Amino acid sequence: MTMPWPFVRTLEAQASAWYLSRCHSLADLRRIAKWRVPAPMFHYMDGAADDEVTMRRNESDFDALELLPRNLVDLSGIDTGTTVLGQPISMPLMLAPTGMSRLFHWQGELAVARAAARAGTVYALSTVGTHSIEEVAAVGDGPKWFQIYVFKDRGLVSEFIERCRAARYHALCLTIDLPMTGNRERDLRTGMTVPPALTLKSWLSFFLNPLWSLCHVSSPPFTLANVAHRVDSGHDVQTLQKYIGSQFDRTVTWDDARAMIEQWNGPFAIKGILTADDAKRAVDIGANAIVVSNHGGRQLDHVPSPIDVLPSIVEAVDGRVEIIVDGGVRRGTDVLKALALGAKACMTGRGYLFGLGAGGEAGVDRALAQYRKEITLDMALLGVRNINEIGPHHVRRRTRIRD
Repeated sequence: MTMPWPFVRTLEAQASAWYLSRCHSLADLRRIAKWRVPAPMFHYMDGAADDEVTMRRNESDFDALELLPRNLVDLSGIDTGTTVLGQPISMPLMLAPTGMSRLFHWQGELAVARAAARAGTVYALSTVGTHSIEEVAAVGDGPKWFQIYVFKDRGLVSEFIERCRAARYHALCLTIDLPMTGNRERDLRTGMTVPPALTLKSWLSFFLNPLWSLCHVSSPPFTLANVAHRVDSGHDVQTLQKYIGSQFDRTVTWDDARAMIEQWNGPFAIKGILTADDAKRAVDIGANAIVVSNHGGRQLDHVPSPIDVLPSIVEAVDGRVEIIVDGGVRRGTDVLKALALGAKACMTGRGYLFGLGAGGEAGVDRALAQYRKEITLDMALLGVRNINEIGPHHVRRRTRIRD
């Protein structure tokens, strides 16, 4: 891959190192990303649908849960490792699929995949990634999933499945909560639309972020790599976005998802489930895992948070599939709360994108290191040595306000 001019890379790396040295939490990474990424791109990363009620609940509903530690426990060896869909990972946190990662840093999905491999955890590549299935597979041997949709063109779906098989992806992850794009008003205000309608304030933010701008000007053209071969102007992002938008199929049913599971014939997760009934349907059609998710609040507003509906879904599936929680996971304590309520692992999307925006590949490393540090420390303070020891006796719902 062609990279930015050498002097630009040097300046960008030095700036990233300086900023990251001052980050001690995911909130710090978000603050730095807001400084370093132009406003339209940052708000595309950070924003959600309508009044963003669901996005706020995704985080605040974790606050309604209290952890109940056990003391005087031998903590001579703490092991954060677990397995998801038969794949060993170093901690119960995976990297969720997020589209168009080069918006936030010129390295995009390649930086994320390399960081995930070093951290020993799963990275799920988005269909609308800016690097291809094959490019991401080539940068590291870490476990990878591919996030997929049931498109109108079933030939494209079959093509993706065969490409993932050839590139040795471990699992497919079918997103089911996007029959059409949610009402993301921040994007309308910044002009992050198709076609773009950037405001004067948005244009100004590019000048105020010269390193981001120089990196992108001196890098290869931005594209949606997995579908670029499907349109004549393969590097015209607006054309590609319209093509992707035209492929979303509002007639998709559970039978279509079942057919995809049968064609893949391997580990298969369904993402976007918020009800016990849908969870049972996913089990019935042969899914191996459920990702309890509301798309980060970016689709339908005023739906419940994943952590709030997790207990009912755990009860409904009764151990027949693995359950992953995606949404609002910003701390190690969030991960432990989800595990205590029955999840196998968690996913984060914005969490690692804040790192990518703040410092590229090193920023993703920093985000994952922060999660691991907190999970390890919080396990010790909770009084558990390994993930399997965490259970419902470690958590309760807060019942009253305390001083």
